[in-house]
Amino acid sequence: MTKSIFITATGTDTGKTYVSALIVKAMRNAGLNCGYYKPALSGAEISEDGKIIPGDCAYVLKNAGINRLPENYVSYIFKPAVSPHLASEMENNPIKLKKIKSDFERIKKEFDYLLVEGAGGIVCPFNIKEGILLPDVIKALNLDTLLVADAGLGTINSTVLTAEYAKYHGINIKGIILNNYDKTDIMHRDNKNQIENLTGIKVLTEVKKNSELIDITKIEPLFKDI
Repeated sequence: MTKSIFITATGTDTGKTYVSALIVKAMRNAGLNCGYYKPALSGAEISEDGKIIPGDCAYVLKNAGINRLPENYVSYIFKPAVSPHLASEMENNPIKLKKIKSDFERIKKEFDYLLVEGAGGIVCPFNIKEGILLPDVIKALNLDTLLVADAGLGTINSTVLTAEYAKYHGINIKGIILNNYDKTDIMHRDNKNQIENLTGIKVLTEVKKNSELIDITKIEPLFKDI
């Protein structure tokens, strides 16, 4: 049976792909057969020969030492660097939960652990016409979540709002990961304390800026049997 977890963030550019790569790499270095899947990716890169490259997925697989084609681990790959719902409309390729669930079932057979990464923040729209937002994807896959938040100014507000929205929509956040954390910064230390106090959710670990390591001792047990 595969164990899996979903990783989301308080917003765009908080470093969830970077953290995802650290987690998958650390899991594999610990001898655990951990893989990666991303339901939808926009802002794909274009190679010199015109081939579309799902950059986030390629980054994670490369850093984790998974020598496989990244396009096989993303359900929807869009060129426009906009929200997935808009990118799918621009390319006339609507995002469907059925395909996401099918790809998830296929990919999880390859691994003992599978990390699934979302797009944008918790409210990210996938298909406006069908009312599909990121929480619908998480619930369709029946997964718990990890929340990546930046350690700096403004994170108390964005993290608490994300946690409350997730709770309201039936999403179970198992823990928070603070990115770009500096333990010598009094604000970062206070942000961590206030986030835990206000959300009731533990900060599992902190990741230093440009770190190549992450402590997975509190993360690995949270992967859920599916």
